[in-house]
Amino acid sequence: MAYIPGRCRLRLLLRERRKSQKWLSEKTGIDKYRISYYANDRGLMHISTAKTIANALGCHIDDLYDWIQGGGHE
Repeated sequence: MAYIPGRCRLRLLLRERRKSQKWLSEKTGIDKYRISYYANDRGLMHISTAKTIANALGCHIDDLYDWIQGGGHE
């Protein structure tokens, strides 16, 4: 069963941890506009970006998105 990323949960995760997008940008070195782009669910993170953000937030990459089960095989 294949999975595809659904809604980005970055904004929610930051709120739960009482952290700002600016904090995440400073912690990861990722441009604050790029953080905002992801937090506002405007595009998908590259795998290395997702790993960097997940590490900074103390979560798993899987936590960054709601995942949708698809029907195809990979």
